[in-house]
Amino acid sequence: MSNSEKVHCLIIGSGPAGYTAAIYAARANIKPVLYQGIQPGGQLTITTEVENYPGYANGIQGPEMMVDFEKQAARMGADIRYGIATKVDFSQRPFKVWIDEEKSIEADAVIIATGASAKWLGLESEQRLNGYGVSACAVCDGFFFRGKEVAIVGAGDTAAEEALYLSKLCTTVHMLIRKSEMRASKIMQERVQKTTNIKIYWNSEADEVLGENKVEGLRIKNNKSGEKQDIAVSGFFVAIGHEPNSAIFKEWIDMDEAGYIKTLAGTSKTNVEGVFAAGDVQDKIYRQAVTAAGSGCMAALDAERYLGSL
Repeated sequence: MSNSEKVHCLIIGSGPAGYTAAIYAARANIKPVLYQGIQPGGQLTITTEVENYPGYANGIQGPEMMVDFEKQAARMGADIRYGIATKVDFSQRPFKVWIDEEKSIEADAVIIATGASAKWLGLESEQRLNGYGVSACAVCDGFFFRGKEVAIVGAGDTAAEEALYLSKLCTTVHMLIRKSEMRASKIMQERVQKTTNIKIYWNSEADEVLGENKVEGLRIKNNKSGEKQDIAVSGFFVAIGHEPNSAIFKEWIDMDEAGYIKTLAGTSKTNVEGVFAAGDVQDKIYRQAVTAAGSGCMAALDAERYLGSL
């Protein structure tokens, strides 16, 4: 196999955005080649039940849904491959993208759909019970804890929003704040503190998630006193932020201070003509499977128009 290859349209990433882009691009006959990246299927592969994606009346498992997306893209003729983009050169067209540090691909158009990764605390028990009561998305999974007690860790606006969302579904929301104050905006802090079923633990962090096969409790450690206490909860939400998977594009693509790729409003266009971005790598507001899929469609249509004008 030669170590260089020329393709018309390259899609980097394989969540709802990447696969939807591949479906549209394949149907438009721009012969997309898609590299799946480090986590084929993206964040949905660590989600168990998806109930908010239209068309799945009885809900569907996240990994299964991504298999459906992949099969559909393949059926349309997308060339789907396993591999990780490790370096890019967007200084001129054709753009160059290196896969697994060895093979280089030249592409007339590139769609970046590398997504974002939730930040975790790094506890062994948190990883072990991920998907079994541990979640990084209250909007996705809060519904399963209706009428139950849950805990959430985080001190920013996202954590406050998620705690408020959970407070409408759950009997009690135990909220752990690492310091003696929150980072969230004043208005969000006030809302949280006014909500009677949100119990705030200041100067506290999660020591361990308790439970064998599912979350049954949480061990909380007070940073000041070193004291530990166990609380019984059925769910544990980690809301300490997301990290867009955009590092390899930094040199070429405009981003905000958090690393999210900037796109021209109402389009998927980046500052480099012919390079498009879709899904969570450029969306820090909605971050849903359905919005990612929608932006993947936009990117494929934008790429098709661009390629047609060359």
